[in-house]
Amino acid sequence: MEKLQIRDELLTIQQMALVTGLSAHTLRYYERAGLMIQSVGRDEANGYRYYTQQDVIWIEFLKRLRATGMPIHDILRYTELCRQGEHTIFARLQLLKEHRSRVEEHLSEVEHHLSAITTKIAYYEEHRLNKVRTS
Repeated sequence: MEKLQIRDELLTIQQMALVTGLSAHTLRYYERAGLMIQSVGRDEANGYRYYTQQDVIWIEFLKRLRATGMPIHDILRYTELCRQGEHTIFARLQLLKEHRSRVEEHLSEVEHHLSAITTKIAYYEEHRLNKVRTS
């Protein structure tokens, strides 16, 4: 899929969907759920949504939070804190540190499981080689 070159231009919802990899439906959901820091702009002539570079950056960060398993309610809390301004930086920091700890714990579990799988693969490969040698 082609990526759009983004500078200062405004993006339609279809262009935003292409740039972020999210569907227009998901973008509308994020807006309705209050997951956007600022209101999505609307064209005065036709009422169509338009997105800015800041919106793209924000959506990309939301995608990272979701991809790392942050629940929507925590993302909503983080978004609300961002909207409230600079005086919430400590609370945002705490929220992100707690999430990072959960991600690190999950990553450790996955690495442990991967190690067990790798060990089992090595066992089977050795077993296969022994069979070939004795044939």
